Amino acid sequence: MVQLTWCGHSTVWIEDSGTRLLTDPLLRDRLAHLRRRRGPTPHLPSTPDAILVSHLHADHLDFASLRRLPEDTAMVVPAGAARLVRRSLGAAAAGRCEEVAVGDRITIGGLSVAAVPAAHHAGRGLWSRHRAPALGYLIEGRARTWFAGDTGLFDEMADLKPLDLALIPVGGWGPTLGPGHLDPVAAAEAVRRAAANWAVPIHFGTFWPVGCDRIRPDRFFRPGDDFARQVEMVSPGTRVRVLQPGESFTVCPP
Repeated sequence: MVQLTWCGHSTVWIEDSGTRLLTDPLLRDRLAHLRRRRGPTPHLPSTPDAILVSHLHADHLDFASLRRLPEDTAMVVPAGAARLVRRSLGAAAAGRCEEVAVGDRITIGGLSVAAVPAAHHAGRGLWSRHRAPALGYLIEGRARTWFAGDTGLFDEMADLKPLDLALIPVGGWGPTLGPGHLDPVAAAEAVRRAAANWAVPIHFGTFWPVGCDRIRPDRFFRPGDDFARQVEMVSPGTRVRVLQPGESFTVCPP
């Protein structure tokens, strides 16, 4: 079985086969102009065996959050990201990075973790020269779990099937979504292509600029439930569990 806790945004605590993973850690309540608007400040149940980082954007690779974790925690990052880690956290942290590209597979404890594609911007930000191709991760232990990171639709999603669990982004942190993101409709199509048995929507309704939840509540509160309704129509074999930030869920593969 897989035990997971959605800490909000793209941060998910995953336990499978005695191994503990943490995805895209964002463990604080403020990031630049963004504030945590739902859910408690994350409190991790123990120390992760490894961190999976999907891409360089600051809401997914947050150095202030990484500093809160034990200094010996292993990190799996997209190829090219260790240079930015070195610049921000030092040589020791960069030395703990395992850089991977699409098709690479590594072993972490009792799990096999494969880097899979993601259709998302490769840069750190508008004014940064740091680049590393965005990734998702396929985690295989007692279950096959896809952590999609942040992505738009891509054809290779069908190559992931069948899945026991998809952790799928269904929104963002602003009033609009640009290229390289999934809204509830596209996210439902993604889990259909990947033939997911269970899906948990993430990357919505946690961090927003102050006031935006009042201006566009449909973008803030509704994407998880909208995704569940879309899945009923386009992928009826997929069961959806919409969590609140801080809530846990257990998946028992057939």
